[in-house]
Amino acid sequence: MSTFKRFLPFLKPYLPRMLFAGLLVMGVAAVNLALLRLAGTLWDVITVHHDAARMTELIALFLGLVVFQGLCSMGHGYLTAWVSQHIVADFRSHLFAHLQTLSVSFYARRRTGELLSRLMNDVTVIQSVVTETPIDTAKQLVTFIGGIAFLLAMNWRLCLLILVLLPLLVIVAKFFGRRLKSLSTSIQDQTAALSTLIEEVISGIRIVKSFVQTDREQARFGAQVGQTLSLTMRRAGIMAVFIPVISLLTFSAAAAVLWYGGRQVIDGAVSPGDLFAFVLFAGILIGPFSSAARVFAQIREAQGATERVFEILDTRPEVGDAPDAAPLQTVSGHIRVEHVSFAYDPRQPVLTDVSFEAKPGELVAIVGPTGAGKTTAMNLIHRFYDPTEGRITIDGRDLRQATLDSWYRQIALVPQETILFGGTILDNIRYGNREADEAAVTEASRAAHAHDFIMSFPDRYQTVVGEKGINVSGGQRQRIAIARAILKNPRILLLDEATSALDSESERLVQEALEQLMKGRTTFVIAHRLTTIQRADRILVLNKGRLVETGTHGELMDRQGLYHHLYTLRLTELPS
Repeated sequence: MSTFKRFLPFLKPYLPRMLFAGLLVMGVAAVNLALLRLAGTLWDVITVHHDAARMTELIALFLGLVVFQGLCSMGHGYLTAWVSQHIVADFRSHLFAHLQTLSVSFYARRRTGELLSRLMNDVTVIQSVVTETPIDTAKQLVTFIGGIAFLLAMNWRLCLLILVLLPLLVIVAKFFGRRLKSLSTSIQDQTAALSTLIEEVISGIRIVKSFVQTDREQARFGAQVGQTLSLTMRRAGIMAVFIPVISLLTFSAAAAVLWYGGRQVIDGAVSPGDLFAFVLFAGILIGPFSSAARVFAQIREAQGATERVFEILDTRPEVGDAPDAAPLQTVSGHIRVEHVSFAYDPRQPVLTDVSFEAKPGELVAIVGPTGAGKTTAMNLIHRFYDPTEGRITIDGRDLRQATLDSWYRQIALVPQETILFGGTILDNIRYGNREADEAAVTEASRAAHAHDFIMSFPDRYQTVVGEKGINVSGGQRQRIAIARAILKNPRILLLDEATSALDSESERLVQEALEQLMKGRTTFVIAHRLTTIQRADRILVLNKGRLVETGTHGELMDRQGLYHHLYTLRLTELPS
């Protein structure tokens, strides 16, 4: 229960409504008990006393109680649903907000489908336990206590026949509960794996089809579904035995009551109406017993989901604001990297003792063979990760002394794989500056050579780009991303040039847009184009995680080192 207690902050704003819903449902239970006792009295009035006037009064009272019960039932049903949906919405929002605070390294270790499963499926499993179950428990509690009180008052010997079942019910519930928790945790894990597989296949459907792997993916999916089905059926088998066993025990008590009470009616010790009411009370007590068994099973089932969700909430970001971090004001853009080392895995260093600087307004190109550490260097400058050793400063100030948000506001990132969100072109361009007016958006689009093709669409800036920008071409996506960066108006640019997959016209336009974007800004670029490399103010040559050369294009060519080799190799790859 300590885990479930962590939900109390989410319940607190809705406690008055939950309490009112609890009172209403307790009223429903109390009226149920009154109706049962009234039914016994009415039975005697009809079959023993033959009193028509009294019968009419009792039936009128019976109908009045039924109407009151219906009103209470409607009220608690709506309030319970309202509270339940609001709490789960708040919790999902809290979990989603927490996910966005986690570092990039967290997402590097997790699969998207798994996170989606925890955010959607696991939270749904928890929902009823923390909202609907307490209210239902209040109803069953009133039913149980009231029913026992009536039974004791009417005939304490008959009541004892029912109460002797309690220890046996507890033993049965504990026996089945352990198995249900284990199976439910496994089912949630399998559901997450299934969600991950679906997300991967749908995202990579072009590759799946191109490599003729639909049968393989279908087989993988079938295997996952089969494992999930097997676990689900095992749980269903346990539940199929669990609830009937509980019901059998309680019905057995009711049968014993009927047998013993029937003998007392025959002997004249109990009236037929009292026995009728007693049997009804004994029958209604099956509800709390069965409900308790069901609730116990649900709680055990939800424990696994709860642990999975709070595992995420207990994860702390590896990169965050230091206690003494202060916001950055507008920076000039002087960046220094001082003796920086970094490793994603301590056993395998990625960067080792790297030092360089970029003065305000400089274009710094980063080159090197595959796996040299170019992207890692960019990630460290952006502060997606913190160095293992050394430090990075902006205008002489350690980045770790600045708040993350204030640093990120100084940067615009244009990655190699352009990311657009599934809204309109206007939404995507204004992503980094939600307050920008139409004129500013148009100016940024013109600078990015995007305005003309945007205006050629029927819906212009309201054109929906589709999931990940699927409705626009690669060159158009890149120019929209560049317009987005221009509108943000950053002091620092991080670019991963990605024009090799474009046709020559798109490449020319994207390159011109990038040149507009770089004007007056400190720019780091993982350079692929020879023209970008040649005009860089400073070129950093990385190899196996070390900075092996630095200088201008002319200086590095004169040294006849790794840069000269890479540049000459690139020249030979160009079409003649």
